[in-house]
This record gives sequence, C-alpha cells and structure tokens, in this order.
Amino acid sequence: MKELAIAGFNLRRLFRYRPNFFFIIIFPMLIILLLGATFGSGFNPAIGIAAEDTGALGEELVAALEAEKDLKVRRFDNEDDLADGVNRGRVEAGLVVPAGYDTMVRNGDTVILKFFSRPGSFGAQLGGTVAAIVSDQSVLVRASRYVEDAGYASQDEARARAEALSRIIPAVNVRVTRAGEALFPEELGKFDMGATSQLLLFVFLTSLTGSVALIETRQLGLSRRMLSTPTPVRTILMGEALGRIAVALLQGVIIMVGSGLLFGVNWGNPVGAGLVLVFFAFVGAGAGMVVGSVFSTEQQAIPIALLAGLGLAAIGGSMVPLEIFPDTMRTIAHFTPHAWGNDAFAELVRRNGSVVDILPDLGILAAFAAVLFTVATWRLRKVMTN
Repeated sequence: MKELAIAGFNLRRLFRYRPNFFFIIIFPMLIILLLGATFGSGFNPAIGIAAEDTGALGEELVAALEAEKDLKVRRFDNEDDLADGVNRGRVEAGLVVPAGYDTMVRNGDTVILKFFSRPGSFGAQLGGTVAAIVSDQSVLVRASRYVEDAGYASQDEARARAEALSRIIPAVNVRVTRAGEALFPEELGKFDMGATSQLLLFVFLTSLTGSVALIETRQLGLSRRMLSTPTPVRTILMGEALGRIAVALLQGVIIMVGSGLLFGVNWGNPVGAGLVLVFFAFVGAGAGMVVGSVFSTEQQAIPIALLAGLGLAAIGGSMVPLEIFPDTMRTIAHFTPHAWGNDAFAELVRRNGSVVDILPDLGILAAFAAVLFTVATWRLRKVMTN
C-alpha cells in the first residue's frame, strides 16, 4: 500500500538525523530519572555531620540522628567540607558538633552547634529535627547534673537512672489524623508520576517538532510529484498521518518499556495505559500535521512548536501535578489534551483504575484527535492542490 510506504519513508527519515535518537529515546529517560530522584516519593533527605573528638555525648547525638526514620546521615571530615557539601547539594543540611562537646555539656558550658542549609531548600526543615534531638539529650543531662549537684550520685549513675525512668514515665503522645484522602498514595513509586507526565510531554512535543519533515516535503515538491502519479490526495494524506502516528507510538512505547525496565515504573492496567498512549499519539500526530500545514518554513514552525508543546504541557499538568492546581486553573487545564491524558494515567496508576474508568478521558482525547486531523487534512489538501 502506498500509504504504508509513505509512512515508512517518514519514519526512516526521522532517524537518519542522528540527534533524534537522543531527543526521542535518551533525553526523556534522563528527565524521568532527574524528576524521580529529585521530587519522587521515597525521597530521603540527607544531613551532613562534622563531628570529631566530640566524646560520648557527641556520638550519642549523631547516633540519635542516624536512628531517625527516613533521614540519611553522611559524615564529613571538617566544617569546610560540610559547608561545601551543602552548597553543592550533596546533602540538604549540615550540623557541626564541636570538639570537646561531651566535656562542655557535662560541665554546663554553653555549646554552639552550627547548622547549615540552603535558603528555601528542604534542609531548613531538618533544623526542627536536630533541635528536638538536642532537646531530648539536654533534658537527661540537666536531670543528671541536678542529681550530681545534690550529692545523691555521680553524673554517670544519675544519667543511667534518668534514662531508665524516661522509658517508663508516661510521655505526651501526639496522634496525627489525616483528613480526607492523600493526593498521592504512599505506595506510588518515585518515578511513576514523572514517567506518565513526561510521556505525554515528549510524545506531543516530538509530534509538533516533527512537523518540519512535512514542511520539507512540501518545499522539496515531493507531494506535488506524488500527485503527478496515479496517487490520490487522500492516499498522501493518509500516509503522512500514519507516519506521524508511528513516530508518536514508537517514542511512547520506548518510554513505557524503558522506564519500566530501568526504573520499575508502574503504568497501571496495561491495556488502559496502551489505549491512553494510542489516543494521545493520534492527538500529537494531528497537532503536528496542523503545524506542518499552516507554516511554510522551519524557522516559522519550530518556535511555535516548542512554545505550544511546552506551554500546553505546563498548563495541562505535565510539569506540575493537576491536583495542586487551584480550581480555576484546573478548569483551564482541561482545555488541553494533556490534562485528560494525565487524568487517565492518574486513574490507572494512582487509583488502580480499569479501562472502563478512563473511557471518558479517552473519549475527549478522541475528540481532540478528530478535530485536529480534520483541520490538518483540510489545510493540507488545500496547500497541495493549489
């Protein structure tokens, strides 16, 4: 069939340009890796510790930090290395425990603990954790010093008794109750959300920038030469459409399979995820054909394609989750196909939905695709035959 031959030619032409391998295959994986490592659930903040010759109480303080759940502790040789590690983002925050900490605390001297964090970073929140642990230790130290000063026992003996009593004396318990449902389930993988949103972003963006190939076909007169043969316009249009759909599907499958194998991404119901990809590939291909039919040169098309691809992705929840959008912005977002694609993946991945649950989203995506292909074929037919 001529349609398949045209589609195959477009697919081969795409990969003849070697940088496309990077932008279609490698770059999306790098972005998924970066987003998952930085913002994904399961992120454990790291605090750096510079503590040399601090004595028993200093080591006890560090051990208490190491015992904190979901907190990583990294040792640094000195204060300068620690400050550099915080500035470079190797750790979110840093704590300097001065030498002789044990002696100063036991003698009742004023002890200064230096805490580092970058402005506006998550590390600032770790200051509360450090303060709470220091407070717990100081309570026991003050109690043991009071007993020692009263002459009842040595400080070490008093400390042992205070620790024993602290384990049996009823404490103030704080019970935290979650109101409503969590936006993102705890079992959500750290790469899951980034993978689904980036799939939509890159499939759509690649489809738009791929419109350059359609413009080149028109500029080189290939479409006119095909029309000079016994090839009807509908065959050319069908072939061009199939080629762009094939590119979108290929990239989507690569992202799905690659992220699943490399990062263990859960795509939910496999049939549902496949349908979302297929319908969104049609949307992207239709949008790419519209751009390729409206603009006459690459210089005109590329800036608009990048602006539209990134802008619609941002508005549609592929850069910031729709769940944290205000109501008005969420309504505006659903004028983009990305929002419906993100809603469908959210149902499949976060709520273990089935194909039936995403049928409304697929219906809207089908409507987007129908409108875009209608406009594209009308415009291309007009351009080719005039």
